[in-house]
Amino acid sequence: MGSSDLSADEGFTDLLEIIEESLSFATSSYNNAYLDRRISARMRRRRVDDYESYQALLLDDAEEQTALLNSLSVNVTSFFRNPKMWEALREVLAELSASGRTRVWSAACSDGREAYSLAMLAHDDDRIDPSNVEILGTDIKPTILTAARRGEYRASETNDLLDQLSPLDDHERYIERDGDSFQVTDEVRDLVSFQKHDLVQEEPPQTFDLVLCRNLFIYINTDAKQAIFETLGSALAPDGYLTIGMTETIPPSCRGRFEPVEKRLRIYRNSAGDSNS
Repeated sequence: MGSSDLSADEGFTDLLEIIEESLSFATSSYNNAYLDRRISARMRRRRVDDYESYQALLLDDAEEQTALLNSLSVNVTSFFRNPKMWEALREVLAELSASGRTRVWSAACSDGREAYSLAMLAHDDDRIDPSNVEILGTDIKPTILTAARRGEYRASETNDLLDQLSPLDDHERYIERDGDSFQVTDEVRDLVSFQKHDLVQEEPPQTFDLVLCRNLFIYINTDAKQAIFETLGSALAPDGYLTIGMTETIPPSCRGRFEPVEKRLRIYRNSAGDSNS
């Protein structure tokens, strides 16, 4: 069923309203096709054939509510996703660190691997003083933040770990292995904190020198995308940097705010910090 068909399906529309109002999940910020894929997967698992029946089940089953919210949240991540971007980001972090205290925001951080990648990079580069780097990871889902704070990952969740850590000179310093479990070391965890944050509905937690918000925009609709870019822009310090996903683009209405630094790698600078703008 296409997105236009879904919009006309009263059962689907009613279900989204229930999810938004009763479960406080902003379905209106996401593409209908994405929402339907996740909802339909839960319906198949529960052997429910139509939206109306699933709505009745959802209202009566707290465990299914939790399962659906977990399914709807975007949690695709890895250490050092897109290595070429991280090579460029190493230079950005070194430049920022040279001027002193550096605050970094990993927005929509999922299970924390992006935030921990930043912390590993801070420790791995001799030009960077890790004691001057503060990293905040935020996500909308409390359960994923609990996992992020643990900094522990199963082998099944972390395929090709050595390949993922290839941007580092000394990866064994930052990860301890125990059988099929990988634990981020204390020196890495000490640079990172996590908190709940809604990118669409809340103001930025503070001002940052570097903001990463990667691979979220492919799931959400145009209005929410613009709102999030406005939030990210307002979070940036003058001349602060923003990085988005390699397949993502800045909305036309927001492009005047972000100056490309490495356009192919989706690294931008806050042009509002330019005295000539």
